[in-house]
Amino acid sequence: MKKKRYVIPAVCLLCACQMTAAKAEGFSLTQWSTRGLSLAGGMVGRADDPSAIAYNAAGITRLPGTHVMVGYAAVVPKSTFDLYDKDGSLSSTTTGSHVLSAPYAYLTHQLNEHLWLGLGLFSRFGLDNEFPDNWPGRYNLTDIKFQTFSFVPTLAVKVNDALSLSAGVEIMHASLTMGKQIPCYQLSGVKAEDIKMTLDGSHWGVGVHLGIHIRMTDKLSLGLAYKSPVTLRIDGSADFSREEANLLADQNEVPHAVDTGVHGRVRLPDSLAVGLTYYPLDNLSFEIGTVFTRWSTFDSLNIRFDSDFESNSAKKWRNGWNFNASVEYEPMDWLALRAGVWHETPVTNEAHADFMVPGHGRTGVSLGTGLRWENWNLDIGYAHLWMRGQDYSSFEDPILENGKSHDLSANIYSVSIGYTF
Repeated sequence: MKKKRYVIPAVCLLCACQMTAAKAEGFSLTQWSTRGLSLAGGMVGRADDPSAIAYNAAGITRLPGTHVMVGYAAVVPKSTFDLYDKDGSLSSTTTGSHVLSAPYAYLTHQLNEHLWLGLGLFSRFGLDNEFPDNWPGRYNLTDIKFQTFSFVPTLAVKVNDALSLSAGVEIMHASLTMGKQIPCYQLSGVKAEDIKMTLDGSHWGVGVHLGIHIRMTDKLSLGLAYKSPVTLRIDGSADFSREEANLLADQNEVPHAVDTGVHGRVRLPDSLAVGLTYYPLDNLSFEIGTVFTRWSTFDSLNIRFDSDFESNSAKKWRNGWNFNASVEYEPMDWLALRAGVWHETPVTNEAHADFMVPGHGRTGVSLGTGLRWENWNLDIGYAHLWMRGQDYSSFEDPILENGKSHDLSANIYSVSIGYTF
């Protein structure tokens, strides 16, 4: 038997998939508010509602008094994989129907003429996907659910009428459940039934958010927002459907089927967002913006099993850019109409592709509306994503030769309600 290492997918202890990261290439989530979703993330220069805590917290100095907002976003992805076995046979697998939930909540309070306090709770990274246990890619992935929640207390300072600054501490909690099949051979070399492996892990991480908002003129605003890297050292467990001797485990190609602890380290990327907003009329605004995310920090992911097995997986991702444009029009005091479009450059390295990130660049459009009644605000938004497929011609797998992903898309639905005291 030819000796070949069956790499445990790195995302075991955190990684990502198309599930997908709904509005950001890689496995980021950026639907931090319904209005922000409707405007394709164009809230860095605007930054004038409580969700600015997530987009650019320096903008909360434009909110007098006390404001609260709560909301929910649902991401529904779909993807198809055409995979060729080593004997040349083709199999096609379509995923869908799984929903990734991304709730959020914000509170802003004006302390005095120059200081504002903000509190935000939202999800920056997440994925949810599931395949049949017997699908051709089962030795790479059968199911994965990963989500982070960030609590960000923030202080914003109004330096003068033109300049505001903000700084916040991000306290992030991450949790992961991931499954895959392990090929099993009896010591005689006879193929046995696959063994299901499930990994669970969680951890806390800490980062920093910084923001700047500049009113260049009465009609022009500039925003900049930086989010620092967050390092997660995941501690968890590996559980197996059964314990059985495995020739491949004795050859150190797969872990022994013995429930054990696992440990890994992941560095989530930092990002810099810039948004320029133009107000030709008091009730009309346009924003163009970009977000640079340093995904090159996601170079590899190594996972250590307490059962004396280690999985090393190269990623070598590239830095990514998000380019967005949006418009918001308020034809009446109680009604706002919104639309946006964005494009994201690929960040994955197809030489190290896996099924957790079948997308390779994406484009999206969004629509939404906002309704106001006395002190209440209701926002409704929708977005659709088109994603470029991944090429698996360099994919290493014990039973697969090559393949591709295609027909990748996602629908995103969001609603929020806010109140001003």
